[in-house]
Amino acid sequence: MYKVTRRTAQRQFLLLPTTVTREVFGYCLGLALERFRIRLHAVTVLSNHYHADVTDPYGELPDFKHLLNMLVARAMNAHWGRFENFFASDSPSDVELATPAEVLDRMVYTLTNPVKDRLVRRGTDWQGLTTYGLRFGAKLVFQRPKAFFDDAGGLPEQVVIEVSRPDILPELSDEELFRLLMRKVKAREREVVAAAKHEQKRFLGMRRVLRQRPTDTPRSREPRFNLNPRVASRSKWQRIAALQRDQRWLEAYREAYERFCAGMRDVVFPHGAYLMRVRFGVACQPP
Repeated sequence: MYKVTRRTAQRQFLLLPTTVTREVFGYCLGLALERFRIRLHAVTVLSNHYHADVTDPYGELPDFKHLLNMLVARAMNAHWGRFENFFASDSPSDVELATPAEVLDRMVYTLTNPVKDRLVRRGTDWQGLTTYGLRFGAKLVFQRPKAFFDDAGGLPEQVVIEVSRPDILPELSDEELFRLLMRKVKAREREVVAAAKHEQKRFLGMRRVLRQRPTDTPRSREPRFNLNPRVASRSKWQRIAALQRDQRWLEAYREAYERFCAGMRDVVFPHGAYLMRVRFGVACQPP
């Protein structure tokens, strides 16, 4: 399970929560989900970035992200009449979620992001694409947008996004897990509203959000040169264990790669090797 985050170039509001943005992003997301068998647990698209919590059962996350980001960038650039890079050139953020508690926390973060940024008081007020309040198994249907997507292009007329339950807390039913998630979401919203009241800060509101221009950027400065974590866990020891596991994987991968470069084509790479498997068809260990 991963939290996938991607920002627009120069933090511009190129994903303003308009009807066009919702239709384009929803269609591109649904297409990428169907094509690469990624399971979506939560998503929220903000004006200059998006968060998506997903499970990648078949090792297809890189292809999924490539298709999603490429289609969104081309379609939204065509919509805005621009030709430059749409997404930031920084390395994307894909954080592995190591524990059930971290999965829930990150889903809460995704669903309350417009509240955290003090754009709206409640997630239900956000008019951009979001799975806020949708139960597991709920489906969103998106028609192929008229703009950019050619009828003769071979893409489906409609796609379906299904909100999938994450593989955590099996002792809870789907409804119980959903209620637990929403209790945490509501609690987080109350915390943000209380903090804003204490600081005498106002929420922007959807009317003013939609009055912003796509070339506008936040007034706040983006922190630079911070850590870009690969694993998220509240437990220090679980985090260390995950990092040690990743280090052992890298060592096994380097050994297999060196043997492959030396001409040994029957070498078996560790489970999870992506580029060598896709590009050269190497064998990988079973999970």
